Amino acid sequence: MSTIQLQPLHDEHWPILETFSLPLDQEKYTMLPRDLDHPLPEGVYPIVITAGKPVGFFLLHDTERVASYTNHDDALLLSAFSINHADQRQGYAKAALSRLPDYVCSQFPAVQEVVLSVNLKNEAAFALYEQVGFTDTGRRIDGPIGPQRIMSLKVNASAASALDE
Repeated sequence: MSTIQLQPLHDEHWPILETFSLPLDQEKYTMLPRDLDHPLPEGVYPIVITAGKPVGFFLLHDTERVASYTNHDDALLLSAFSINHADQRQGYAKAALSRLPDYVCSQFPAVQEVVLSVNLKNEAAFALYEQVGFTDTGRRIDGPIGPQRIMSLKVNASAASALDE
């Protein structure tokens, strides 16, 4: 497996990102890069997962939307996480999510928490997020295709004490 990197979206990523596909049972839970709004709203940061070439994609949000997921001001929302179908089952998702805390700390130094929602029926995604350190907060919200659990990941050493207060 090539070294996984997280990179801000650049124009040269688009030719491959536009070819991404997912099986319908996965696509219903996320969004493909080609379906993004152009331009993206302010405070939404597209991140490309690369392994010599783009293999995955997600968004980080620093918008008012974050408040629906956490009471903490120093948080980002992760959404639209996916690995291209042709590149799945190679460990890219786990490797990318394992690099997320370092990426967030370097690009968003004030952030202490990353939150996300995962559909209650999407057990594979829930298990993956748990493996890389996300915890179920116990909160539930309604999503586009059913109830979602809110998960949280602390992303720096001082976050544990700040978020527990």
